[in-house]
Amino acid sequence: MTTTPPVGAYVIDTDTGRVGRLMGYEGPYAQLRPLGGGREWDCAPDILRIATAAERLSAATAYANARSRGEVP
Repeated sequence: MTTTPPVGAYVIDTDTGRVGRLMGYEGPYAQLRPLGGGREWDCAPDILRIATAAERLSAATAYANARSRGEVP
């Protein structure tokens, strides 16, 4: 049995491997926003899974490193 992650959860888009925060559901899609903000992307809800603490930390570290290099505002 698969469960749908709740809005606000940090999830993995298993199709792309990206970590995002689940912002909501619109029609047949889940809407995700990257850690640190940015442009949302859509994906099928059935390919999502809850991110582990290690995956969240890795994504947050990658965002902090990119920000320190001036790659993100």
